[in-house]
Amino acid sequence: MEPKKLFRSNSNKMICGVCGGIAEYINLDPTIVRLLWVLFSFMGGAGILAYIIAAIIIPN
Repeated sequence: MEPKKLFRSNSNKMICGVCGGIAEYINLDPTIVRLLWVLFSFMGGAGILAYIIAAIIIPN
């Protein structure tokens, strides 16, 4: 069995597809991942920086 790889989503794409890709990787609803990401963004702004870094690092 080949290990799972993390990619940005093309089907659940809103901005860059980062949350959709993470949701597909962990088999979770993309809306839940997006809501959690927004929650982390309001807690000190680290979520915004993490999203930008993830959008750069995670391949298409």
